[in-house]
Amino acid sequence: MDNTNTPETFLPLRRAAARLGVPAAWLRAEAHAGRVPHLRVGRRLLFNTAAVEAVLSDRAAREAKRAAQANE
Repeated sequence: MDNTNTPETFLPLRRAAARLGVPAAWLRAEAHAGRVPHLRVGRRLLFNTAAVEAVLSDRAAREAKRAAQANE
């Protein structure tokens, strides 16, 4: 069994928002509402890089589906 722990990478609020292309205030509100997974350390909100990538993939898939439906 492999017991190697791979550290997870976290992004602070502003960097995660920039990566997603959304305002930091929107991402903060979504995190507080429980719609975006995050970690709170003191007053800071941190976002797991893999979770941010999943949000990006989900947004891209929804936009592609919307575009395909518009072209029908």
